[in-house]
Amino acid sequence: MTVTDADTALAVGSGDVPVLATPRVVALAEQASVAAVEGQLEPGTTTVGYRVQLDHLAPTPVGGVVEAEAHLATIEGRRLTFRVSVNDGNGLVAAGRITRVVVERGRFLEKAGGAA
Repeated sequence: MTVTDADTALAVGSGDVPVLATPRVVALAEQASVAAVEGQLEPGTTTVGYRVQLDHLAPTPVGGVVEAEAHLATIEGRRLTFRVSVNDGNGLVAAGRITRVVVERGRFLEKAGGAA
């Protein structure tokens, strides 16, 4: 992802500096964890976020390019825990763990009050 003005802490309200916002870093890491199991789940299931433990270690300016990686580390029942990292041209930007839970899509949406 190339960082734009819309991705900055200033734009998303998580700070007052024009660098990549922590919420955008979290979203990018979550996208990587979803992609890591794409096509591997049973039909009718998906994963939903459960826990994010992420250290945002370095700033990335507008125009910088960041890339997230997620590797499935553990499976405990329906809980999938990923090791995640985000890097830019200068090195490590963020690192941590994301845990997602496998759910039946229809039942989950019913519980949430949405349409399946």
